[in-house]
Amino acid sequence: MAIEFLGTIGGYGFTEARFFDTLVSNGVDCFCDVRARRGMRGSEYAFLNSKRLQARLVQLGIRYLHLKDLAPSSATRTAQREEDARLGESKRGRAELGQAFKDHYCQERLAGLAVDPLLTVRLQGVTRPVFFCVERLPAACHRSLLANAISSSSGIPVRHLAP
Repeated sequence: MAIEFLGTIGGYGFTEARFFDTLVSNGVDCFCDVRARRGMRGSEYAFLNSKRLQARLVQLGIRYLHLKDLAPSSATRTAQREEDARLGESKRGRAELGQAFKDHYCQERLAGLAVDPLLTVRLQGVTRPVFFCVERLPAACHRSLLANAISSSSGIPVRHLAP
């Protein structure tokens, strides 16, 4: 079995029902959490807090992986916070990552990314993985940088799942 696509999905903008319906309707078989911290603030998104999320994924028959080594470092997140402050943008309102974030993330996580072991060992037997973080728009989140880097190396297409 080969990987058919690399999915990405954010949390913001989804209701709980629509989020899980989107995973199921796209045949996602592996949920790759690429957050450093696996919690979300507010009752609206409590379903995306790690323990509750993992319990629901088990019910749906979707494998869960926490790929913390692919999450941005605190220095990279700080670079984005500074850019957001300079532009007067909020995390939820951001349409695209800043160049400083992209540069940091590419240097610290993607430059040495071993794509083949990621696909053949960590995602062994998976056909439709999805990379998850919180931002609504793929361009505003590192998950798109990650998926695009893997796609460039492997030729596997990327599918962004949105609310």
